[in-house]
Amino acid sequence: MVRVLLGSAFVAAFALVAVAPLSAGSGERTSTLADQRQVGLTVYNAGLALVHDVRRVRLGDGLNHLAWADVSGKIDATSVLLENPTVPGSVRVVEQNFNYDLLSPATLLQKYVGRDVTVVHPTVGTNRAVRETARVLSTNDGVVLQYADRVETGVDGRIVFPAIPSNLRERPTLVLDVTSTTAEPQTLDLSYLTGGLSWRADYVGLVSASDDRMDLSGLVTLSNDTGTSFNDARLQLVAGNVNVAQPPTPNQMMALGKVSARTSDEFAQQNFFEYHLYSLSRPTSIADKQTKQIALLSAHRIAVRKTLELRGAESYYTQAQPDLGDRLPVGVYFGFENRGGELGMPLPAGIVRLYKHDANGTSLFLGSDQIDHTPKNESVRLRLGDSFDVSARKKQTDFRERVLIAGRPYDQSSYQIVLRNAKDAAVDVLIVEPVPGEWQIVDESAKHAKTSASTATWTVRVPAGGSTTLTYTVRTFLG
Repeated sequence: MVRVLLGSAFVAAFALVAVAPLSAGSGERTSTLADQRQVGLTVYNAGLALVHDVRRVRLGDGLNHLAWADVSGKIDATSVLLENPTVPGSVRVVEQNFNYDLLSPATLLQKYVGRDVTVVHPTVGTNRAVRETARVLSTNDGVVLQYADRVETGVDGRIVFPAIPSNLRERPTLVLDVTSTTAEPQTLDLSYLTGGLSWRADYVGLVSASDDRMDLSGLVTLSNDTGTSFNDARLQLVAGNVNVAQPPTPNQMMALGKVSARTSDEFAQQNFFEYHLYSLSRPTSIADKQTKQIALLSAHRIAVRKTLELRGAESYYTQAQPDLGDRLPVGVYFGFENRGGELGMPLPAGIVRLYKHDANGTSLFLGSDQIDHTPKNESVRLRLGDSFDVSARKKQTDFRERVLIAGRPYDQSSYQIVLRNAKDAAVDVLIVEPVPGEWQIVDESAKHAKTSASTATWTVRVPAGGSTTLTYTVRTFLG
């Protein structure tokens, strides 16, 4: 009678003993990182990268089974291109397979479902062990083993496997059926697209005591989650929003423009299609599961401007409103021009963090903001937070709906904004009001500027320890 024993829980960390080496296909040639002569990485913002893996490989004349080990575990196998750059046409890929089922205790056990293994049971109180043959029935939520006289779950010892299956690899491997016109050693370039490699820009600015200058440094932050390491790689970074639905071919991605600027001693910036490319001037190694940073740029004494801004909303002007709020936050903004001096270069998207020294010379964090890809000669604008000492109270003092003027209907709203300043010095506050549709300011206590088709802006001086009141009335025409 077959007995079913509910044994101890499946032990994942059992010892694996393979009595036969990796069983590859007949005549398979394996290329590892030891054959690598050069590796190039072109990394995009969207977690996409182009890899050029150049190795010295000896193939036989005719058909070869080539196992190209240590490729990215997140390779796009449909993008693979294998070529001999110095002897075009000397190799041709007939078939390829990406083996991403990697060797581990769990995958090895799964491959042996329906097959026999040897279980080594320890003997209590002795150094001897009992060996038994068992068939693996299942590995779902644990292991189920069928012995000659029983079925058990769990393993009280270790499992010995006769061999490693040929379809299980210890690291990501691309298996290629390749025809070669020569048996001499060749330098082959395997290029492919992969996920798992990403980069971003991080910027740090140190603001001067007078808030009118800033030293800015930029860092590239690289992350590698591909399952493989890239040693002494030639690194290029592409800044721009690339559509990956139909990725560019490796040849297209290598079509670079002329060098137009140098960002730092580390990176040279190049024009690249509708994007910008940054090439590291030296090789660098990026280990798997590693995040590293490299200097991108350094600029000193950049002219900056700080503004305090109270910003409204279009909804204020479409209906009668209750009190719009007391102690409304007044935002703190920093801006600078990406031109001249040590700037005037394309700035990749990233986070800008600003600091300033206190009276004791200690750096304190002022705030941070995200910037988009910014071309040269464009403005950069950062929102750092809200002013502690400057606030506002805003209310709607009148609202008249669907008034007619010359037979044309309009809504009319009146507002009062009180700005308060607890600082020891006077400040200027920008009041920025987005007004919907066609509009007209018909009354105001201070002159506004029409800064866009839908924006009215006032610059209001608020004295130290005092307040200033702005009143205005606006008509918004209907239809």
